[in-house]
Amino acid sequence: MSSHTPNRARVIPLRPVPAPREPLWRDIVGDVLRRERVAQQRTLKDVAEAARISVPYLSEVERGRKEASSEVLAAAARSLGLGLGDVLSLAQQELARHSASSRRSPVRASLGEVRLAA
Repeated sequence: MSSHTPNRARVIPLRPVPAPREPLWRDIVGDVLRRERVAQQRTLKDVAEAARISVPYLSEVERGRKEASSEVLAAAARSLGLGLGDVLSLAQQELARHSASSRRSPVRASLGEVRLAA
């Protein structure tokens, strides 16, 4: 008798699974600013006034909609009792965490793989 292993079909989705989106620097920096502001229980208005920037602009920066200049980031950081280096360091740590978690995600199928739909 020969040993026979039954064939098992692998189901592969017809549409490729999109790769996780690489975060943008402005998204990460905005998240850091918002987290720090919320941790201090301060309002957008309070921080914006202390930084001498408009409330709508700070809101856009926090949501990653605007790419703030280093001067604006430094002013926002100072208004939160931080230095620009502190904000950038926190953002770098967040980016490193994201990179580490994306490397642990399952490897996607190579582009040369043939996929059949039943």
